[in-house]
Amino acid sequence: MAIKDTPEEWEVRASDTPFVGNKTSVRTDDVVMPGGAVARRDYQVHPGSVAVLALDDQGRVLVIRQYRHPVRHKLWEIPAGLLDVPGENPLHAAQRELYEEAYVKAEDWRVLTDVYTTPGGCDEAVRIFLARDLSEADGQRFEVEDEEADMELARVPVEDLVRGVLAGELHNNCLVVGVLSLIAARDGDGLDALRPAEAPWPARPFEA
Repeated sequence: MAIKDTPEEWEVRASDTPFVGNKTSVRTDDVVMPGGAVARRDYQVHPGSVAVLALDDQGRVLVIRQYRHPVRHKLWEIPAGLLDVPGENPLHAAQRELYEEAYVKAEDWRVLTDVYTTPGGCDEAVRIFLARDLSEADGQRFEVEDEEADMELARVPVEDLVRGVLAGELHNNCLVVGVLSLIAARDGDGLDALRPAEAPWPARPFEA
């Protein structure tokens, strides 16, 4: 049996959206189960996200420390952001986020991995890019506000991040998945064997 996720959609008898927020909403679906019974499922509807593991020529990853109110923590993360525009090209969104959050640009882009962050309760899909050949961005710096105004930036050796992940000291989903995927790719077929930056993404279809 091939170990591969496959698309499938069970019958929905009824659907409601009891809450609509600024960027996300909550949907309630009545879903027909395999035995014929109907079960109610509540989940967050999310536009999707992109994240960037930016790796410099010294083997360091660009990370950001930011306050996250739901978990009451300041978390070390990799640059990331929402896909605000339906059908937006995820590579363009990732390049924008790297510029806005870190004032950095990259010449080499590849897809590191695609994940569903919380598939039991949210339909958010994230594409994590690997960005290399880094340099300072051109143009005016992006004006930050709210939590982003308190952000800290650092460049941390990959090995230090791996140790932090395995020690339970680093918790951000995209950082954990990105760093461990980087190590797996590096020790496997190599980073140049990763998918191209414009690889199809069925979870969030886009125009090239």
